[in-house]
Amino acid sequence: MELTDRQFWLDYWERKENLIITVNDKLPLIDVFKKIHSKRKIENSIEIGGFPGHYSVLLKKEFGYKTSLLDYVIHDGIIKKLLEYNHLKETDIDIIEGNVFDLQLNQKFDLVFSNGLIEHFDDTELIIKKHIDLLAESGTLFISLPNFTGFNGWLQRNFDKENYAIHNISSMDIKRLTEISQKLNLKNIEVKYNGVFMIWLENLKSKSLPFRILFKITWFIFKVFFKIIPIETKSFSPYIVILAEK
Repeated sequence: MELTDRQFWLDYWERKENLIITVNDKLPLIDVFKKIHSKRKIENSIEIGGFPGHYSVLLKKEFGYKTSLLDYVIHDGIIKKLLEYNHLKETDIDIIEGNVFDLQLNQKFDLVFSNGLIEHFDDTELIIKKHIDLLAESGTLFISLPNFTGFNGWLQRNFDKENYAIHNISSMDIKRLTEISQKLNLKNIEVKYNGVFMIWLENLKSKSLPFRILFKITWFIFKVFFKIIPIETKSFSPYIVILAEK
């Protein structure tokens, strides 16, 4: 069962800021994409639930992949503006609007990936299986999800309960994700925390000025600390990453 619906995402994208950006290798998780690119021959990729498609644009621009973007909700105007802003044509990315559970695509892909998707579903195994269904033989699977089991999760749980409620926290368990990957017969499985530190709140702008100042101070202190000691931990790493092959 999805923890969100179509109307939720329509409202979300309408109020979301900074969607039209110059896409470059400053995006989070770029280190993972570079690792995949250096090790595997990738000709085509599909991004599941990745609207507005920043990573699809990145893979097209940086690596020349034939890229597809599949999402339940596609805002055509935003996609068009993003592509134009990055000097791409509308035909450079294959846009597919639909539910990953219902669609039957004839094509298989060398790289299937999603960022911030699987944690919005109750059945973690099923949504991961839907990724695998789109993989070509010997294809690469890359899934990332936020880590709400540490400090950032504590912030979300206490100061943005509405956002916290639409995340399946049990999906953010490295041991369970590894077991699911093994059960689904994936190979060369790697499940780990990614990034040394990041915190965010979707509703930060609605908070009081003293709260926002305290948030910024906290962010700065931890940012400096992890700049000196760059370690990835359950308590502070912002992401969990699954890398595997079919």
